[in-house]
Amino acid sequence: MLNEARELLEGFIGKAFQPFRGQFKKPKLDKQNARKSFLSIVKQRKWKYNQMRHAIRKQLKYVRMNLRSLDRLLAMPGHGLLSEMELSKLATIRVLYHKQQMLKSGTHRVDDRIVSISQPYVRPIVRGKAGCSVEFGAKISISVKDGYTFVDRIGWTNFSEGSLLVEQCLAFYRRFGCWPERILADKAYRTRENQRFCKEKNIALMGPKLGRPPKIVDDKEKKRWVEESGERNEVEAKIGVAKRRYGLELIMCKLQDTSETEIIMQFMVMNASHKLRVMEHKKRQQAQAEREKSLRRSRSKRALTPYFAGLVFENVLC
Repeated sequence: MLNEARELLEGFIGKAFQPFRGQFKKPKLDKQNARKSFLSIVKQRKWKYNQMRHAIRKQLKYVRMNLRSLDRLLAMPGHGLLSEMELSKLATIRVLYHKQQMLKSGTHRVDDRIVSISQPYVRPIVRGKAGCSVEFGAKISISVKDGYTFVDRIGWTNFSEGSLLVEQCLAFYRRFGCWPERILADKAYRTRENQRFCKEKNIALMGPKLGRPPKIVDDKEKKRWVEESGERNEVEAKIGVAKRRYGLELIMCKLQDTSETEIIMQFMVMNASHKLRVMEHKKRQQAQAEREKSLRRSRSKRALTPYFAGLVFENVLC
């Protein structure tokens, strides 16, 4: 990312220097050595820790040199103007350079680490998964009611899902005018504060109790836990369907607002598709009910006709 910042700064310097061409020499950029230093570490299949620190220090030196040259050009009247997007990227590069000064202090941690110059709002989220320990992108908290998905929060930083249960219950009350009868959630939601809130509102927070698991568990209780976990899989299924069918894992927008809008639109389309399926199912049920009703009427007529004919026939014989 420091190499990308250096290349962007070189473009900004060229644009700002354009009106002064022919008046004085262009500031020295040292592109070849900077590129050579970058490729020397990138092309290695494995590198040592000291080699990486040395390469980062070199790239920081080139970024610092380019920033100083650009600041001198921008301080001169009549310099070339940068666009709004370029100014935004320049501000991000300044923040990135400031955060990378952690090398001087010998620390490895920095708050609000920037991982993309074009998307400075994206933050790394440590998940600890086997295939990918760190993920990048939006973290979404959703709730499902009768097959419809509601987006409760979209965040670009890591947050605890359990702290949102009260907020989600209040949103449920605003939507439907009543409290939910029960909540199916994972262990992250079963905190003492959430249990206290659910007890006050007479909401059943399903799942095993907190603390050490009992040595002997009733078979009925085990069966209930299994059934509840199966019902809760609807939330995981909704996320999987949104990623696989509606493109939730392929957010291509660059801005934060447009990315969040695209996420909301995907869930809106998913809810609309669910509504159409429900309407089609109701139509099929009504058509089936009408067919069964007409079939019962025809059967009743067929049963009554021989009976009355038989009565008439018996009367005639008498």
